[in-house]
Amino acid sequence: MVNKLYLVTPRGFCAGVEMAIKALKWLLKVYDQTIYCYHEIVHNKWIVKEFEKKNVVFVEDPKDIPDGAIVMLSAHGTSPSIEKRFNQISSMTINSVCPLVTKVHHEAKKFSNENTQIIYVGHKNHDEAKGALGVSPQNMHIVETIDDVDKLDIGENVALLAQTTLAKSEWEPIMDYSKTKYPDLKMPRKSDLCYATTNRQQAITEILPYVNTVLVVGSDNSSNTQALVKMVNNNDVEVFRIDDVKDIENLKLEGNIAITAGASAPDHIVYEIIEKINPAELENFKPIEEAEYFPLPQQLRANIKNVSNFLSIFNTSESNPKSEYGISNDKKWTATEALNSL
Repeated sequence: MVNKLYLVTPRGFCAGVEMAIKALKWLLKVYDQTIYCYHEIVHNKWIVKEFEKKNVVFVEDPKDIPDGAIVMLSAHGTSPSIEKRFNQISSMTINSVCPLVTKVHHEAKKFSNENTQIIYVGHKNHDEAKGALGVSPQNMHIVETIDDVDKLDIGENVALLAQTTLAKSEWEPIMDYSKTKYPDLKMPRKSDLCYATTNRQQAITEILPYVNTVLVVGSDNSSNTQALVKMVNNNDVEVFRIDDVKDIENLKLEGNIAITAGASAPDHIVYEIIEKINPAELENFKPIEEAEYFPLPQQLRANIKNVSNFLSIFNTSESNPKSEYGISNDKKWTATEALNSL
């Protein structure tokens, strides 16, 4: 029996995920046709399936879309060459890249223009890493371990960048070693690591002394979810990654446990799991406040305004999201509400 369950906050959707989900929902509302999305919009199986039910097709190559298609590029970032190919085929391409990923792309371009070789710390098959490496493939070298850095022979004019969703335990040892190997190593003034990933790890770290098990809600291809799992493992606390409530059916949960969620995991799944566990006591644990907000992509905002103005002429505003959730009030409309309205 679970005596006490700590519901950890911050958890779940970050500002980048909020923005991307709402952007895709807007496209479905405004355009009465199939929407094509490059990569999964965010790395969560439930969210992807919900959008697939509503005429969103997820593709992995520009050749997979028809001429004149409407396209959304995922939150993980897209290489310039791939985005150019989509632009050549589509009638409209909306880039829902997270601004924190865009920051890394800008850094890669800047260092590349300075003829600097760039060590990029990331996961080789992750969508974010693929997009970042595409910014300057001739200058960028992906590494996952200290051994990878040790094998590099790239001169002395070197910079270091990171995939935003890394765990600190993945990033810091490689950063420290790289500084030793390259004394003149260049780095951004502000860390590349995502605030949401870091906050979720810190919050869980603070609750670990009080629990014997941690449940991390999120899909297996979510890097920040896996970072949470790895961080708990590194602290010798039992941890389980959970996609949905079915995954706890065969778990023997006892004592005090904590539950959190990766940055792309819907909160309703967290509450379904809590209801299934039915702990003797539920306590909210919120050591960190988080209030980041990223506006919708600029091109999408402009298109929504134009379409809304056109529709208002014919008095068909009911075909758009409710006015209180209109484009000018985007902060008041959450991704959870967007998903619930699908």
